Amino acid sequence: MKRSRLFQVVAVAILSAVYTAVRMWRSSASCLWFDEIFSVHAAEHTWGTIIAFVAKDLIHPPLFYFFLKIWISIGGESLSWLRLLPVAFAVAAIVPFLYLCRELRLAVWSQLVAFLLFAVNGSLIKYSQEVRMYSLMLCLSLFSMWLFVRYFHKGKGLAPLIIVNILLIYSHYFGWFVALSEVAAIVIFQRIKIRAILIMLGACAASYIPWMIAVWTAVREGSNVGQNIGWMQRPQIIDLVKLVVDLAEPFYFPASNAEPFSVFAVSVPIIIVVAGGLVVGVINDRARESERFETKRLLAIFILLPVLSAFLASWFLPYSIWGTRHLVVVFVPAFLLVGAVIGRIKIAGLKIAVIAILLLISGYAFAIQARRETPTYIWCAWEPLAADVTSSGVEKLYVFEDLVAYHFWFALHEKGSRVEVAKIRSVDGVTEDPAYFLPRGFDDIATIDLPEADAPRFWIAYRGERIDESKGPLSAFVQRGYHIADRKVYAASGDSAILILLEK
Repeated sequence: MKRSRLFQVVAVAILSAVYTAVRMWRSSASCLWFDEIFSVHAAEHTWGTIIAFVAKDLIHPPLFYFFLKIWISIGGESLSWLRLLPVAFAVAAIVPFLYLCRELRLAVWSQLVAFLLFAVNGSLIKYSQEVRMYSLMLCLSLFSMWLFVRYFHKGKGLAPLIIVNILLIYSHYFGWFVALSEVAAIVIFQRIKIRAILIMLGACAASYIPWMIAVWTAVREGSNVGQNIGWMQRPQIIDLVKLVVDLAEPFYFPASNAEPFSVFAVSVPIIIVVAGGLVVGVINDRARESERFETKRLLAIFILLPVLSAFLASWFLPYSIWGTRHLVVVFVPAFLLVGAVIGRIKIAGLKIAVIAILLLISGYAFAIQARRETPTYIWCAWEPLAADVTSSGVEKLYVFEDLVAYHFWFALHEKGSRVEVAKIRSVDGVTEDPAYFLPRGFDDIATIDLPEADAPRFWIAYRGERIDESKGPLSAFVQRGYHIADRKVYAASGDSAILILLEK
């Protein structure tokens, strides 16, 4: 084996090991949160009811829930096992990534720079550990891009591309942007293949008819997408800047609004180094009609079409669809584009210096995260408090937000508890987060008015800074003659979870 080939194999092996290790690292350090609970809840449905349940949620196709259902049937619902599924999809994405690099005919250094950025990116690490469909979408999008570039260069493999794209659009609606990027690339560069690529698009559309029927049925029964995404803000220029920061940020991603958006001591130097490397690389590589330039244009389409489409759609549609988690499909093309430019810097010393700085900053970022304790998130409070409720023998629990109700229900459901959870609506002193609501068609949690909570003894649970009998929601019960018989406070980042036993 030639020395250069040996170096490439060893470097890819090391990066693959790092990539896998950081996705396994602390993957079960935090509990399931609201959206992940929905995933497990959906997967617990029978094969005959799962599609109808997921369709009522409107905003995510069902493929991931199918995989999760099979996964649970194999290994159960332990936290480590559940989190292993998205990690597995993320690790599987290495395969199409390497094939895509080969099909794009990237130089060795270009591949390694791209793989480094891919391996350490904080957003992709975060979404590879979340029991949601984002790592599946990322994996399938890379398979799609690889098969498309293969078809683009060699004119073969259309059937596998069609199959992968059907799976992709059934993993997430943003998968359509990948398919449309491929159509755009053919229209711009190879119109001789336009008929074949339109057949691909038509096959995807035809395959989507059953899902569209299921969604339309859910809409007719009262599901409203405004409840799902009406809270999302329309993107501004600053959101494009934040996307760039997400692309640059190694190892870190904020899991809650209480955490800083970025570790700027890390992300800003990386952006500066990458920007400088891109400038030098572009100056060095002026062969605009070369094969390398065609590669860069293809990658630019895979980046710009989804980003601009999501940005513009968020302004012209009734509701915004913008979100970093939806745009994970552009991350790897962006890394490949950066690698394609930096890897071609002709001054060897400068190229090595840029890569060395990226490695050093990434190492520094990892050291920061290794020293950082996992924050205590408010949504992780409800499970231990649910254990307190179960052990008390009191079988009524009242909450005031769908967010809290769903977490409590899931924790009690997993324990096989007979405690009845009900949500009391419109209580003074409680502001609900509109991003979270109970699944449609789910009636295990009743929604009642305050006067209906009239048992002689029950628990209430809510979020707050401290226990204060003069403020809601506790004051509403004190005024009705209830007094505190027991209390539990679970301190979390930015807030506290409060559990109070009331009796007359």
